Amino acid sequence: MAAIKLHILKPSVNNMSARVFIRAAKLDFAEDDAWGKTRSPDFLTRNPAHLTPMMEFDHLPKGVMWESCAIMQYLCNKHHLDKFYPTAPEARAMIDSAMFYIIGTLYPYIARATYPALGFPQYAGEVGASDASPEAKAAAQKAAAAALEEPLSVFHKFYMDGKPFIGGHEPSIADIRLAASLEFLAAIDYDLPAWAKTYMAAIEKALGSAYTEPAADVRGYIAHVKSQKK
Repeated sequence: MAAIKLHILKPSVNNMSARVFIRAAKLDFAEDDAWGKTRSPDFLTRNPAHLTPMMEFDHLPKGVMWESCAIMQYLCNKHHLDKFYPTAPEARAMIDSAMFYIIGTLYPYIARATYPALGFPQYAGEVGASDASPEAKAAAQKAAAAALEEPLSVFHKFYMDGKPFIGGHEPSIADIRLAASLEFLAAIDYDLPAWAKTYMAAIEKALGSAYTEPAADVRGYIAHVKSQKK
């Protein structure tokens, strides 16, 4: 029996991050497709936030945890995977900063720009989840897409600063989270800058099937959604 069990939703880039990492780290794991299960009594008893990815691991205080970045950080700490998450405080600080910037700034823009196209529900309080007119929702989606330019530039100029990856010469957990997040932009045919296209290709080349396999699920979902609109 695998030591780690990941409960995942295959179309999700949040889930993709943990799925790529656990493969790249060559850890012993099994996956459970949680589609349609996250509101079940059993799931909610263990995970009242009903979020995925959820990692089931006996060593955890409550047996489970969620949030992709936290899962990657924990597993790096547990298995001394310094290659993905350096132990030097200054180097680690930059990885942490990049991940917080992804989930706090970049990803909310990605969600607002792509969730309507993907058919995903938007968060309470967002224009897209309100009773605003279709025109107002479309304008909000367009504004979010336009806002992506600044944080993308920050990753290129500040976090990478001439390096191939945020982690330097090899992908870090922040790189995995960033690359996975950018996959969703295909849903709106967002024109990534040249450096980002090169970066995405380099991530996939460096991680091989560990990246390609989970990415195929996300790309397949996006292709399916697009095909339904033709």
